[in-house]
Amino acid sequence: MAIKDLPKEEYILPGSAACPGCPATIGLRIILKALGRNTIMVIPACCTAVIESWYPKTSFDIPILNIAFEASAAAASGIVSALKKLGREKTNVVVWAGDGGTYDIGLQAMSGAFERETDFIYICYNNQIYSNTGIQRSGATPYGAWTTTTVGGKKEVPKDMGAIVRAHHIPYVATASISYPEDLYRKVMKAKQIRGPKYIEILTPCPPGWRFSMDMTIEMGRLAVETGVWPLYEYENERMIFNGISKAIIEGKYKRKPVDEWLKLQGRFSHLFKPKRDEERIRRFQEYVDEMWERFKRMITPD
Repeated sequence: MAIKDLPKEEYILPGSAACPGCPATIGLRIILKALGRNTIMVIPACCTAVIESWYPKTSFDIPILNIAFEASAAAASGIVSALKKLGREKTNVVVWAGDGGTYDIGLQAMSGAFERETDFIYICYNNQIYSNTGIQRSGATPYGAWTTTTVGGKKEVPKDMGAIVRAHHIPYVATASISYPEDLYRKVMKAKQIRGPKYIEILTPCPPGWRFSMDMTIEMGRLAVETGVWPLYEYENERMIFNGISKAIIEGKYKRKPVDEWLKLQGRFSHLFKPKRDEERIRRFQEYVDEMWERFKRMITPD
C-alpha cells in the first residue's frame, strides 16, 4: 500500500493545539485511518490531552476518555467490559499514551490488563521524554540525552519496553515510526483483527524536545531506523520478524549508519559534540545499539 491509497477520511480535524511538525498528530492521523470511526480512545495525561484543544471544543472526531496518568489501561479494561455487556464487542478500544504514561507511570495498569488478556490495543507514542510538562527525562530517554532533569546528559540507558511487553506473551507486539506511515497503518490494521491485548510502540521525534527544526520530523524518524537506534519489528505468536530497513539490517543486506549521524542533528545531544567531541559517550551509545542488534539476532527463529 502507498500513502495515496490510505483512506481519505480524517478523524483529526482542523483546530488542534499541536505544535508545528508534531509527530503525535501525524501518528494519530494514520492510526485512526486504520481504526475507523468505530473506536473509543483512552488518553492519559500527555501531549495529546492538550492537542485535542480546550473544552468544550475538540479536534478529535471519535469518542475520547481523558484519564489520570496511571489509569489508562485500567480505564480501557472497564470500557471493554461495558461494551461486552452491551453486545458491542467489535468496537475498537485503544489506549493512546506517551512514554511517560507507559514506561513509567502507567506500567502497572498496562501489565495488569495484559495479564488479564483484555481485548484492546495499547499504543505508546514514544517521544522519549515528558514533553508536555517541560521536557523531563523518562524511562525511554536515551543515554546521553539532555533534558531539564538530566542537564549533563542522561547516565542510564532506556528501559527495554519491548522485552517487558513480550514477557507477557500477548498475541501481538510491534514497533513502528511516523516516518514509515504504510508500515504503521498495516500494523494497526493487523492488530485490530487480533483478539486479546495488542501493543504497538511508535517512535515520534519531538522537535521542541529533541531540539531540531520542525521541518525535519520525518527525517529524524527515518535516521533512527537507518542507524538501528529504532528497529521496526513484529512479535506474533512468540515469533520475531523485522520490517523494512530493519529486515535488511538483520539479514545483513543493509549496513547501519553510525549513530552519530542521528545524534548530531539533535540539540539534546549537542554537548556530545561541542565544545569538543565526547568520544567515550558516543562510543557507549554505539555499543548499546550494537548489543541490541546482537540480542535480536539470537531471537530470530529460522524459517
